Amino acid sequence: MSPEVMATIKRHALLLALLGFFLITAAGEMIAGHAAWNQERADHGLPPIAFPAYLHGGHVWEALFENWESEFLEMAIFVVLTAVLCEEGSAESRRPGAIEPTDADPRRFAHLPGVPWPVRRGGWVLWLYERSLGLAFALLFAIAWLAHAITGWRAERASEALQGLPLSTWRDWILSSRFWFQSLQNWQSEFLGIASMVWLSVYLRQRGSPESKPVHASHRETGR
Repeated sequence: MSPEVMATIKRHALLLALLGFFLITAAGEMIAGHAAWNQERADHGLPPIAFPAYLHGGHVWEALFENWESEFLEMAIFVVLTAVLCEEGSAESRRPGAIEPTDADPRRFAHLPGVPWPVRRGGWVLWLYERSLGLAFALLFAIAWLAHAITGWRAERASEALQGLPLSTWRDWILSSRFWFQSLQNWQSEFLGIASMVWLSVYLRQRGSPESKPVHASHRETGR
């Protein structure tokens, strides 16, 4: 590879590594889901279906979007709550009573070179941009929730067809305990996970990580 390509990879190594893990695990989920669905078909005396046909069904996409929805909900809630709430000693918290750099009025910096376009534009564009991270995660959550509701309904109807049961309507599905059991079991785990990060970062360290306080920092020191 050329030095320019290597430099680009190095600058974006964290994102590329995470996307690589995502693609590998998503592919594994699809392969395992295909095997699980064919096993369910075999249990009902039906022949297996090919992988492309499986991808046209709702089984794998229901599981995929069900997890995406919980991740985006977690990020949306975390971004918004950390703007207004504190946890003394946590690396993930703003400092109680302190004015943080993120509190600065962006309008004071509109004349500087390199500032984002919405800061120079001002008005309602800047108002949206000031809240764009939380709004983006909230929008992604809404899209993933809707995708989960639709693909889950398709998967539910496919399962009902295998069992010879009446096919449910979409309204039946989104009001069912099964749909909300799927959603809430993921939501609660995300909230527990982020709460663990907030609390453990008070007392534990990871040298070199921006998600951790310095190893020598006091337990009461808040923020990074």
